[in-house]
Amino acid sequence: MSNQNVETVTSGADRARAALAVAAVVAGLVGFYALAQQPMIARVGAVLAGLLAGAGIAWTSGPGRRFVAFARDAWAEARRVVWPTRKETTQMTLIVFGFVVAMAIFLWLVDKSLEWVLYDLVLGWKG
Repeated sequence: MSNQNVETVTSGADRARAALAVAAVVAGLVGFYALAQQPMIARVGAVLAGLLAGAGIAWTSGPGRRFVAFARDAWAEARRVVWPTRKETTQMTLIVFGFVVAMAIFLWLVDKSLEWVLYDLVLGWKG
């Protein structure tokens, strides 16, 4: 993991690339609806082409390269996580389920006790 200072300075060329990338994605979406009479594969192809073109254009910009570096770091960090085994996951799920059931019973008993105290003893309403 790298401790780099965050820099938000972007050049005009990077902004133009970002705008062009967004335009490519929008063009792909517009193509999807403009090709309404065409087979679905052509329509989906238009969207995918717009997304790929937008991603390619964005990748050439400074923020795009920083995003790719961030994504690589995030992927590497996720690979270092020690994920629980199936047995551990099942045990924890059962513990949580048991706690929820116990709390539900406890809250029901408290509710019925307060109902009995208030309505039967304090107010004298026999329900």
